[in-house]
Amino acid sequence: MDSRLPTLKKPLQLLIISDGKPGHENQSLGLAEAMARHTPAEIHVIRIDPTDSFLQRIRKALEESVTLPKPDYVISAGHRTHFPLLRVTRTLKARSIVLMKPGVPASWFSICIAPEHDFKKPPKSGNVILSKGALNRVVPTSDPKSGKLLLLGGPSKTHGFDKQALITQIRSIASDGWQAADSRRTPGSFLTDLQNEIPGLEIFPHQDTQPGWLAGKLSALEEVWVTEDSVSMIYEALTGGAKVGLLDMPRLRPNARVIRGLESLREAGYFLGGKIDTPPILAEADRCAAIILSPP
Repeated sequence: MDSRLPTLKKPLQLLIISDGKPGHENQSLGLAEAMARHTPAEIHVIRIDPTDSFLQRIRKALEESVTLPKPDYVISAGHRTHFPLLRVTRTLKARSIVLMKPGVPASWFSICIAPEHDFKKPPKSGNVILSKGALNRVVPTSDPKSGKLLLLGGPSKTHGFDKQALITQIRSIASDGWQAADSRRTPGSFLTDLQNEIPGLEIFPHQDTQPGWLAGKLSALEEVWVTEDSVSMIYEALTGGAKVGLLDMPRLRPNARVIRGLESLREAGYFLGGKIDTPPILAEADRCAAIILSPP
């Protein structure tokens, strides 16, 4: 073998421990895919059942992890994944990355990435990376954008739902040629009622869309309006680079941390009607990936 030939760099091995919840898994995939955009990487996913017992979850994560390539990093989101993550990384001598503020000390993990609105004061742990909102799989692009979309949530722990007030807001914004997509929390008949109000509105019920549909669509849109309760979709829309507006919803907990986070973005001019004509794009997954992979 010619010793002058370059040595091929082995791909980074990334293992995700998922509790099967789409929101949590998308955060983990968002970070892993961003890391893979920075350096060659292979991504593997283990799914545990969050209803299993403490020991069952750990056992399954261990049994499946040893059948896969030895990971460099193990990533997870969701409280039920914390101890499987810690046990797998200790056993396989890998680095642990936990997403969102954990229910145990952040210092137990190699890296913790959490939304800045989760903390009233800056965290003391030096291993914490603060992000603007939860990470996601949307990939921002500089391509020309077109299309306008309404993203609709529903009642939540922080927000109520006023059907007529929401329709009135939407009627003042949207017209023929707009599209609308709902979520699992949207009251069943709302999309149909909205289409009756705006006959030219194209609707996408969440039951009819495939996983990853929204992440792929958001990068191409020019303008997106999101109900204020749909925090994850708001951050996804901002990541895609569209002009983003908020649709007011009745606030049940005005001081909730997620509302504080949105108000911080509003103050910074990220939303339509703010003080900045072209707000910066949120590319938080790529920013966090760059920090993790930067030389020490």
